[in-house]
Amino acid sequence: MLKQTLLGLALVAISATSLADEWLKSLPDFELQDQNGVAHTLDQYRDNEFIVMYVQGVGCPIARIALPQYREVRDLYADQNVEFLMFNANIQDDVKRINREATEFGIEFPILKDEGQVLAKALGVERTAEVFVINPKTQEVLFRGPINDQLGYETQRNEADDEYLKDALNTVLAGGTIDMQEVPDSKGCLVAIFDT
Repeated sequence: MLKQTLLGLALVAISATSLADEWLKSLPDFELQDQNGVAHTLDQYRDNEFIVMYVQGVGCPIARIALPQYREVRDLYADQNVEFLMFNANIQDDVKRINREATEFGIEFPILKDEGQVLAKALGVERTAEVFVINPKTQEVLFRGPINDQLGYETQRNEADDEYLKDALNTVLAGGTIDMQEVPDSKGCLVAIFDT
């Protein structure tokens, strides 16, 4: 009986590790234009320690409400050689719509238009307002999840109890590994992914 219990626990641990590995994918090489027509490639970010990418969507209230939190994290790591970007994989959001949204809401981040949903498919994107921490040299995704626990569906707290993105950046900058089992799913608007 003890052997069966230990075997069962080992299988659960292996299964959880496999799921975590599958949940963290890798960033493909890309060449995409932002809302201002500026081209961005992965190669231009190879010298950064890490890239943080935020899934943006025109008209998504959660993605809009989370912007100040994303700015706060960017400002906190301004001297750590971490690049902060956004990308939009929504089929209905063309560059003009993205540009209008950026202008209206004062979004100063480059918002890469994910043509063909190259990034979204490779990263397994499901919702807006999700963030990814990526090592640009290895293209490995080290973290994916919400910025913090402040926002939910039809809820918003004044203060966050858990700062997932800050904790992730502190961990990877110190050379550590993030336990993704401690990170909840992101809350945001659905991103429809289409097979081609």
